[in-house]
Amino acid sequence: MTVLVVGGSGFLGAELLRQAVAAGHPTAATYATRPGSAPGVAWYDLDLRDPERVEAVVADVGPRVIVNASSGEADWAVTAEGPVRLAMAAARSGSRLIHVSSDAVFSGARVHYEESCLPDPVSPYGAAKAAAETGVLLVHPDAVIARTSLIIGDGQSKHERVVHELVAGTRDGVLFTDDIRCPVHVADLAAALMELASGDASGVRHLGGSEALSRHDLGVLIAGRDGLDASRLRRGRRADTALPGALDLRLDSRATQRKLRTRLRGAHRFLTPEV
Repeated sequence: MTVLVVGGSGFLGAELLRQAVAAGHPTAATYATRPGSAPGVAWYDLDLRDPERVEAVVADVGPRVIVNASSGEADWAVTAEGPVRLAMAAARSGSRLIHVSSDAVFSGARVHYEESCLPDPVSPYGAAKAAAETGVLLVHPDAVIARTSLIIGDGQSKHERVVHELVAGTRDGVLFTDDIRCPVHVADLAAALMELASGDASGVRHLGGSEALSRHDLGVLIAGRDGLDASRLRRGRRADTALPGALDLRLDSRATQRKLRTRLRGAHRFLTPEV
């Protein structure tokens, strides 16, 4: 199957490309500022705010499946409206669409969130992601909305970089003890997305890691894996700040996990060095 990864130069996008090429799929990718370096990939510049360009790229690639791994942060035109333009183009071309969303669509008020739970965002980013979910399913009912949590890699994620900077003293700040999520490894997430892409799944799917832990506990695990002094990671409470967003928010991914071969490991599994 021909795969188009939107946001292919990003952290998740790069791993999706690696796995798609390794599986022998003809693969294309888009970028907003500069192309990535993945071999065997056809690169296209794409601004999701430009509907004509979106249509042109999809028509030129002719993908069997599109995975939208782009990130426009809280930019409404990119994060909320862009995926809907992409979904319209995918529907017209007969392409499957896997749209990567976020646990930020939830407030955390009920802590545990199953796939049937309705979004109730409390941040601009969460509101944009929630709007995208609604629009995508409206124009492409067979699309997959894949909600995930903090994405961790092997030193390449922004969360890991923050830990290194805090330990080195090149960044000032704390890691919250009351901000709880279900981190997932980028390789597990990409494999699960590719598995969904090759099947006939549709609707909302949760793809969080199997373990909930705080950002501080996550930082301690990262520091331990990388041989850093975890005692230099200062504790704080998000509840004591004015930052928007949920506190304790746990994606329940069990329903989708039961249908996947890919195991969505917990952070202790993928961050604890093997002896």
